Amino acid sequence: MYSKLLGVLLWIGLAGGVLAEPILKPLFNGKDLSGWKVPAGNDAAGWYQAVDGVLKIQSGPKKKGSVLWTEKAYGNFMMELEFRFGEGVVDSGVHVRNKDQIQIGISGSLKRDMTCSPYIPGKGYPVEAENIKKLLKAKDWNHMRIQAIGKEYTVWLQGEKVMTYKSDSAIPEGPIGIQLHGNRNMAIDFRKLGILQLK
Repeated sequence: MYSKLLGVLLWIGLAGGVLAEPILKPLFNGKDLSGWKVPAGNDAAGWYQAVDGVLKIQSGPKKKGSVLWTEKAYGNFMMELEFRFGEGVVDSGVHVRNKDQIQIGISGSLKRDMTCSPYIPGKGYPVEAENIKKLLKAKDWNHMRIQAIGKEYTVWLQGEKVMTYKSDSAIPEGPIGIQLHGNRNMAIDFRKLGILQLK
């Protein structure tokens, strides 16, 4: 209970009695892929590129899947990012310390949009995020917030809480990954990636 309360307090903050946004440390500098473990072959394929402050993800001609992992491992954290769908059938997501993932885009197995829902290896999608059809912007930037405290994942889209799930496969610490799903012609953009480590 203490760690959850601390996460909430850090998340909203207090500044002179006025609610304030948390101060996040940038995960992406907008210029290059410093701080990330770039997949082998990325230079030739151009799957992950930094262009004018945007992390651009584009499948190559061989439609090879890959994950861009942070060099640093994280325990409890709150992460924010903005994403924008590009061409093709977008199937991406954020890996939370391991292969547990918060989906962004169309599920390959379910053939429908499961944005903000957790994909857990061996379990599929144990819960589905709420109000996504109402909140999701198909052709504009979307704001996502992911909080991971212990085994519990919570996700907000456009500032509205849409999902909470406790994962038995969650691990205490690990890197964060941005996924490019294989066997897809797709593009997706990310920007303003930041993180706040929680106790």
